[in-house]
Amino acid sequence: MHINQQRLRSDIESNAEFGAVPTEEGRGRTVLTGSEPDRRAREFFCERLRDAGLEITIDEVGNIVGRWVPESADPDAASVATGSHLDSVPEGGIFDGPLGVYAALESVRAMQDAGVEPVRPVEVVNFTEEEGQRFGGGLIGSAVAVGEMSVEEALQIEDEDGIPLGDALADIGYRGEAQLDASRWDSWIELHIEQSERLEDANVPAGVVTSIVGLSRCNVEITGEANHAGSTLMDERSDALTAASEFILDVERATNERGAVSETAVGTVGKLEVSPNAPNVIPGTVSLTIDVRDVDYDSIEYIIDEARASLAEIEDERPVETSLEHPWNRQPIEMSERCRAALHEAGEDAGLDTLDLHSGAGHDTMHIAEVTDAALLFAPSRDGISHNPLEWTDWDDCAEATRVLAGAIASLATE
Repeated sequence: MHINQQRLRSDIESNAEFGAVPTEEGRGRTVLTGSEPDRRAREFFCERLRDAGLEITIDEVGNIVGRWVPESADPDAASVATGSHLDSVPEGGIFDGPLGVYAALESVRAMQDAGVEPVRPVEVVNFTEEEGQRFGGGLIGSAVAVGEMSVEEALQIEDEDGIPLGDALADIGYRGEAQLDASRWDSWIELHIEQSERLEDANVPAGVVTSIVGLSRCNVEITGEANHAGSTLMDERSDALTAASEFILDVERATNERGAVSETAVGTVGKLEVSPNAPNVIPGTVSLTIDVRDVDYDSIEYIIDEARASLAEIEDERPVETSLEHPWNRQPIEMSERCRAALHEAGEDAGLDTLDLHSGAGHDTMHIAEVTDAALLFAPSRDGISHNPLEWTDWDDCAEATRVLAGAIASLATE
């Protein structure tokens, strides 16, 4: 099958205009769910689906599905599905999400152009609120599609201004009535940029993901006592921020220790809120998050156990109180051997090398893999940069990764 690189590039560059932000270097965009740029991105996507002859449905949380049922296919057979997301982080790049959406569409068009006669329908999907920048923690559309979150729960999630997701989707005309059920799919493959440098370093155009890391997120609060920065002597202080600093270094130490067992273990304290956050006041309270990931769940448990032990020791040694909540916990998930084999075979058929690697980032595929055979395919990221206007995947790499995707989709749809 031939991938029309110019057609794929045109789709992605056109999509990049929605929510475009001025930058000195690179190309940036901000597309938050329920915003005007989101509406325009969705409308353009639907136009492109119609141009390719796909039937469009929009479910209650705004997931968009374009369905191709050629004469050769049994309309009642389980579909092969592929896609990604169109929303972005603030001032993100132009490939994260849209490459997967438009590579999915280009795969269908390549099959049509080549006269492929699948026995299963093929569906091209855009999931709602993958990034989690306006509503909740992300992956909302796929969470609803697999039954992990109810429609009602999703629609009631509010942004910082108290606007529910349901109202935001209705405002832009993309709160539908259908119910997407991913468990009815025969299989799913998502193409995404790697957001790391392994493929670039290996000079390989496509990476076949073996597993997606488990991910745990903890909320920690350290409470001391706010007081005057000038009149409170050092031995009279209950400084929550210095205690938090000690804790953060303990998390780093524990993660590095675990790295001797599993090199893919990572731990991050990426968000802090300091109160009262004034230059002449000793910090009274610090709230922070811990993000822990690895393909080996034992690593996650070890780092969180060490974090708890650190807080206990800090309470013993400093006049502060601490708490740790663990609201988000996902096990590592393996990708389908059948789908991975289809990707490797498609790469071989196309004369392209493929590389096995793990995913350190969560994607909609981590939900879909819970209910059907699923795989994740990576395209190279220049310098590993993502969530940044400098995010870049060469157009040749986009096309080559799409060739692998299209071959695998065709194979699964003609089984």
